[in-house]
Amino acid sequence: MARPLAIPPGPRIGRDLPDLFSMADVVADRDRRQLAWPFWPVVPLYPYGQRPTLRREVVKDTVWTFDQYQGIFYVVVPIRMTVVRLDPQGLLVYSPVAPTPQCLALMRELEDRYGPVRYIILSTVTGIEHKVFVGPFARQFQQALVYVTPHQWSFPLNLPLSWLGLPGDRTQLLPSLSCQAPFADQVDYATLKPIALGLGPFGETACFHRASRTLMVTDAVVSIPSDPPAILQLDPYPLLFHARDQPGDAIVDSPAHRRKGWQRIALFAFYFRPSTLDVANLGQMVAESRRSGDRSRKNYFGLYPFRWQPDWQDSFQALHRQGQITVAPVLKTLIFNRDPEAVLHWVSQIATWQFEHLIPAHLDAPIQSDPQQLLRAFNFLKPQEAASSPLDALATADTQLLRNIDKTLVKSGIAQPSDRPNRSK
Repeated sequence: MARPLAIPPGPRIGRDLPDLFSMADVVADRDRRQLAWPFWPVVPLYPYGQRPTLRREVVKDTVWTFDQYQGIFYVVVPIRMTVVRLDPQGLLVYSPVAPTPQCLALMRELEDRYGPVRYIILSTVTGIEHKVFVGPFARQFQQALVYVTPHQWSFPLNLPLSWLGLPGDRTQLLPSLSCQAPFADQVDYATLKPIALGLGPFGETACFHRASRTLMVTDAVVSIPSDPPAILQLDPYPLLFHARDQPGDAIVDSPAHRRKGWQRIALFAFYFRPSTLDVANLGQMVAESRRSGDRSRKNYFGLYPFRWQPDWQDSFQALHRQGQITVAPVLKTLIFNRDPEAVLHWVSQIATWQFEHLIPAHLDAPIQSDPQQLLRAFNFLKPQEAASSPLDALATADTQLLRNIDKTLVKSGIAQPSDRPNRSK
C-alpha cells in the first residue's frame, strides 16, 4: 500500500511564531507534493509541475482509466492512460501519463490487489505529449517490459530510445504480428503503417482486451462531450477563463459558465482558430488589459484576445455531432488523408474485434461503441464520400486555418500532397 507522507514536526505553539505554519499550510504543501511533476520543462504544458490524476473503474475489477490534463493558454484537454487486469494476475498499461506521487499511489493500490505491472505500451510514434511520460513511468515499475510502436523518432535529433529515458534492458519493439507478443493470449493489437509527414512518420497502435471487450486507441478517434470532462472540473479556472465574452468580464463559477468555457476550449483545441472566432490585435489587447479588474499573472495580466461571434455554438455543434466518435480535424486535414489506403486497412483490422467499450487517450471515455461506428468515422477517406449537410459546410469553414497550414507544408516541401481532398465530414 502507498505510505502516507510523513509531516515533519513544526515549532511549538507560543514559540518561534515567525516560522509557524498552520495545519492548512501543511496539508496544502502535502497535496502539492502528491501532484508534483518535476520534469514538466521537457514539454512545458499547463498545469506544469502540478498534475492531478483522476482514476475511474471502467469494467469492474478489470479496466481503469487514469486521467490528467494539459494545454496551452488554458486550452486544456484530458490526457489518459488505460490499465487492464491480466489473468491470472498482473497489469498492462497503455499510454502512460505522468507518474506523479498521486498517480503512483493509485497504481500501487491496483498492484496490491491484482499483481504487478507486467507490460507498458508506448502506443504512438509522433505524440510527444504521450512519449515523454513512458520512460519515467517505466522506471517506477522495475518488473515491467516496455513495448514501443515501431518507427519511433525524435526532433531535432533522432536519438536512441535509451537516450530518451526508456530503460534499455527492458524496452523492445512490438512484434510485427500480434500473436508474437507475450500477452497475445489476452490482448490483440494492430499498428498503423507509418505515414510520412516530412520531419518524421505518424503511427499508432490500437489494443483490444478480449475479456472486457475494450478497445484502446491514442489519437485516432475521439468523442467530444458537451459538458466539461470530470478531470477539468477539479480546477475550473481554465473553463471560466474562456467563458468570458470581454476582457473585463469577471470570472464567475457556475455549471453554465463551465460548459460554455469547455465548448470554446474544444473549438480551440481542434481548429486552432474556428471561423466563428475573431482575435484582437496586440494594441487592442494591451489597451483593454489596462481597464481589466484583474491584472494578475493567473489572469494573464488582463490580456484576453478572443472575440467570439454570436453563432459560435453552431460551430461547436458541428464538431460535437451529438457525441458520436469522430476523427479529429487535425488528423483528417493534415495526416490521415496522406495515406488513406493504409488508414482504412488499419481500421478494417480493428473492426474485426467485437469491442463494446472504446477508450481514446483524449476527451470523453469510456464510449459505448462498436466496429460499425468506428468504420463510419473513417468514411471521409473514401472517394465517394462528400460533405452534404449544413454541419459539414460549417465544419469546412472552421478547418480553413488547417487547410492553409496543409498548403504551406506542401509548398515548402515539408510534406507531400495528400491522396484525398480535405473534407470535414
